[in-house]
Amino acid sequence: MALHVYDTLRGRKEPFEPLRANEVTIYVCGPTVYDMAHIGHARAYVAFDTVVRYLRRRYAKVLYVRNFTDVDDKIIKRAASLCEAPLVLSERYIAEFLADMSSLGVKRADVEPKVTEHIPEIVALIERLVALGAAYAAGGDVYYAVERFAGYGKLGKRTLEDMEAGARVDVGEHKRHPMDFALWKGAKPGEPTWPSPWGDGRPGWHIECSAMCMKYLGETFDIHGGGRDLIFPHHENEIAQSEAATGKTLARYWAHNGFVNIDNEKMSKSLGNFFTIREVLERFDAQALRYYLLTTHYRSPINFSDAGLREAEARVKYLYETLARLRVVVLHQGPG
Repeated sequence: MALHVYDTLRGRKEPFEPLRANEVTIYVCGPTVYDMAHIGHARAYVAFDTVVRYLRRRYAKVLYVRNFTDVDDKIIKRAASLCEAPLVLSERYIAEFLADMSSLGVKRADVEPKVTEHIPEIVALIERLVALGAAYAAGGDVYYAVERFAGYGKLGKRTLEDMEAGARVDVGEHKRHPMDFALWKGAKPGEPTWPSPWGDGRPGWHIECSAMCMKYLGETFDIHGGGRDLIFPHHENEIAQSEAATGKTLARYWAHNGFVNIDNEKMSKSLGNFFTIREVLERFDAQALRYYLLTTHYRSPINFSDAGLREAEARVKYLYETLARLRVVVLHQGPG
């Protein structure tokens, strides 16, 4: 039976045909590691772990890449609040993330690149965009010029005119258009920096994934995944900068998992209904949590509740009891 997948870009289910026969390439945006992983992370990575496991059953070769954003505004801000070096903090939370994923039975990706280990590739890609006129240096930063990409907004189903109406330019930015976004950020006191043709600085958020996609999967690959919150601006910007640089389609299929709601309200720190994976596993079984996260279609929102988890624990217990009874029957009957 042919495999069909829902493609966010086309807005419909499509027959899945990998770029190369019997091989699948998939990139999923990994976490920005400035805090403990939360239930939203669990939803995303359990979902894509399941997708990858299924693909491995159907295809001879699957190359799965999931990155770590280990330098970023949030990391720098959190590290400063803890009087800790940003890269020390990010390494600590990478270890915590991997421990949580292991608890949930989420397998490691084939490649798990970090931003800080790919600065040369990022700088080279920015240079390429500047040379093509798709990016420009200003005030020590480098910005992507969204007006130079005719398809900007196609993934999120937005027009540049509508986006411009609600956009603003922050103090210190030197954008030509309010929707232009930073590819390279000039050095600031107390921040990690690396050398570049535009002066010392660090990458913007979006450019990192384009550079790492290209390095490990090529200029075009099969599936790009992540949470629905990444459709815009992150994945929209990835498409713009990647396709402007190569003239090729970045990903042939875009897959996005739904949000997590807590007792029918969107999970949010401001609402006080924000839970880390570690907090949940102190109260509930890890296999029950994984089961619970998979009871809702990956694209749909999931309503996370204690009652739902208790029911999941009961079902997992019943499943294992049933398997144990079947083993007893098989052993009693013997071979043949």
